[in-house]
Amino acid sequence: MQPFGPWLILLAFCALTWWVTPRRVNANQFFDGRTDAGDPPGILMVAMSAAVTWVFAKSIANASDLAYGYGITGGIGYTIYYLSFVVAGITIYLLRTRGGYRSLPHFLVSKYGATAAKLFMILVTFRLGNEIWSNTKVMSLYFGAEGSGAYWAAVVLITAFTVAYAWRGGMRASLTTDRVHIFLAFILLALVLTVLFPGLQAKGIPTVAEATRSSGITFCLLALVQVFSYPFHDPVLTDRGFLNRPRQALNSFLLAALLSGSFIFLFSFIGLYGLAFGLGRPPSVTVPGAFGLAMLLVFNAIMLMTGGSTIDSTLTSIAKLSARDWRPQDLAPARGHVTTGRIAMLVVAIVGNLPLLSIYLGDKVGPAIIAATTISGTMVMGLAPIFLLSCIPQAGPISYQMAFWPGVVLGITRAVETFAHMRILPDIVRLGSGPFALDLGVNTWGVALCSVTFIAGAVLAPRPIGISGSVQRA
Repeated sequence: MQPFGPWLILLAFCALTWWVTPRRVNANQFFDGRTDAGDPPGILMVAMSAAVTWVFAKSIANASDLAYGYGITGGIGYTIYYLSFVVAGITIYLLRTRGGYRSLPHFLVSKYGATAAKLFMILVTFRLGNEIWSNTKVMSLYFGAEGSGAYWAAVVLITAFTVAYAWRGGMRASLTTDRVHIFLAFILLALVLTVLFPGLQAKGIPTVAEATRSSGITFCLLALVQVFSYPFHDPVLTDRGFLNRPRQALNSFLLAALLSGSFIFLFSFIGLYGLAFGLGRPPSVTVPGAFGLAMLLVFNAIMLMTGGSTIDSTLTSIAKLSARDWRPQDLAPARGHVTTGRIAMLVVAIVGNLPLLSIYLGDKVGPAIIAATTISGTMVMGLAPIFLLSCIPQAGPISYQMAFWPGVVLGITRAVETFAHMRILPDIVRLGSGPFALDLGVNTWGVALCSVTFIAGAVLAPRPIGISGSVQRA
């Protein structure tokens, strides 16, 4: 049974997902998730979809790893990232009700110009590519060791199936399947915690050394700083802020913050269990392994539910970005956009998994390629003032450039330090203690620098004040 168990779970996942995927959709449904009657999706549907797309396979593994390494503060720190829903939800609500914008690129073109919007979309494309390989890898490791035949078979099958149903229904398929996936994921998580809690309660929440706890607190502060910029470079999240009416979208995001944050925090208890009982790394594999095949299959199902939802949403965002957002004048969806979007899905699904081949390039080149694909998360600190200070009327293209590029430079510098094992930034930059001190310092001082240069751009090269957009009904 053991060799076939994960494949049976994959078969059941594919059958259920295909069953709930819409058979045929029009352009409005493909890009905007509309119902057959042409109505926007409801508050709960958008909330469940947004939540599960951020409770992805890699995120789940990170939450348990951080709790394992830093105790309860590690789990709290990762949960703080889910305040991104609150930051993005309020910002998008204000953009829509005050300016009538229909997407973030629409806003960027109007406020900062087409060049600014193109730079932004190039940046988020790196983020979307990162979502493809990272989630595919985490899911496929439950089928075999990295590089094994079973592993690569899982990579191909998971990717092919996800492309198939995303191709079929776009955003509408993503919304309808996501609500099923998150419902089942919560049930499975409840089952896991029911098994683990008695043992963890008997042992007690594990404590860590004071230095380790301080490192965990530093990570919490890092997460708190990053939530003001991080959500804006993830169209999987922000696209859902424009699917229904502004007030409904805001409510959806607030509910999504509660759903996804709760899931991640509860899942971090997997890491606490592994720490308490001295199990090895990674806890997302060793903890279920300690309970036998049945628990491993439950974890496999959770990873498929959450990872699959993230990949299909990533492909849907790629379709919208390439077919509609890249051309700022093409705001209304058309049938031709669907064809373009589907081709983009296929291309990114293939290219986005190429970093998985880096395991064959050696111990130095392979990790460097993986690190390079993840730079986008550290380059986006400049987006905080670009969106949060956009209310400054004089801020225009120069303000954008003066905020965008310092963040990119600092992010690339930090990435070079990481995978080239060299020190570039001085110790005076550090804030807090432990391995996250430099990142906290770079992000804190970086956001401050980007904000100052953004405001300086508004003073030195003010944008002509005009009226653009149209207010949307809340």
